[in-house]
Amino acid sequence: MDFGIGFISNNILLPILDFFYGIVPSYGFAIIALTLVVRFAVFPLSAGQIRNMRKMRITQPLMKERQEDIKRRYKDDPKKQQEEMAKVMQEFGNPLAGCLPLLLQMPILFALFATLRGSPFTDTNYTIDVQIFPQEQIERIQPQAFATNAQNIYFDDGVHDKVAALLPGGNKLIVGEKTKVEFQTLEGKPLSSLIAKYPEKDIQPRWEVTKGSERLKINDDGTIEALEPGDATVQATIPGIAAHTGFLFIKALGQVGVTDADGNINFDILGMVLFFGISLYVNQQLTGQQGGSGANADQQQAVNKITPVLFSGMFLFFPLPAGVLMYIVVANLFQMGQTWFLMQEPLPENIQELVKQQEKAEKSREALPFERKRSKKKEKTSG
Repeated sequence: MDFGIGFISNNILLPILDFFYGIVPSYGFAIIALTLVVRFAVFPLSAGQIRNMRKMRITQPLMKERQEDIKRRYKDDPKKQQEEMAKVMQEFGNPLAGCLPLLLQMPILFALFATLRGSPFTDTNYTIDVQIFPQEQIERIQPQAFATNAQNIYFDDGVHDKVAALLPGGNKLIVGEKTKVEFQTLEGKPLSSLIAKYPEKDIQPRWEVTKGSERLKINDDGTIEALEPGDATVQATIPGIAAHTGFLFIKALGQVGVTDADGNINFDILGMVLFFGISLYVNQQLTGQQGGSGANADQQQAVNKITPVLFSGMFLFFPLPAGVLMYIVVANLFQMGQTWFLMQEPLPENIQELVKQQEKAEKSREALPFERKRSKKKEKTSG
């Protein structure tokens, strides 16, 4: 049994999605509600990550200074060096501690991402690989049923099931042989019977030979005819019932790419991509990721400026459906609010003391008072 991302998606996220769709019959609203539910659910984990990041930003310079001092003082005594390093970690905390909350929430966020990339928001594709052999090799073929991984398919609003594509006789064919691709649920119900219950929904499979079109032919009913020996691939597509549904300024939740097939700009998707980059930059400013001092500060600031551009640019080369982009936009808005709220929290007393120490150290590095007075005397003399 699958207890991973698929389990979370099918047994937790999809029921929540159906629940909110039942309140307001809008898949756009359901995406927003589902995103907020997930973000509130992982709030304790992400809050711990932000707090740790804020703490490390403040304490890291002093922590690094202490570690370097310990290495110098106990370079000939590894055991003592290890003991002192452990004390520093105990005092300042482990920088890697912030990674644990991130790792714990990743399966949930990946499951949410996978949920929004499938039915009903986008078309669902099945890949069927076929091997075709010449007639004289018929004795070498042992029929064995072939099935793809089952994927969740919506037949109507709130009605869905996991469906797999299969070839009962197997995916090894002889030239001239015909076979038909069938769709079934895990309980063995044929897709055709489910489609018949909801004739107003357009969920008839579409077919395309993506590899080896000269080796096989496929009809509209899913019948495959082997023509020549070799490998071939068939892609079956079941339409998502909400793929062409709009929401607010979004033309279609299943729309993919900043430009369409005719080269026209999809301004709704472009706007969400730009907002994604802006929100990343704002989050960096909120968390104070502005570098340290000197050359390192300049490098860090340059990286912080380039990072939002690079991540936003990914969506130009690896486009996502509009519904997924809307989830990212809503999640980033939530993240901005969460970050701002947590940054207003008072620091722990020990961290406040470290801040005071750092401020004193910075003041001690400034020019000495008598140097400033001497410069004033020079000004009077010159006058």
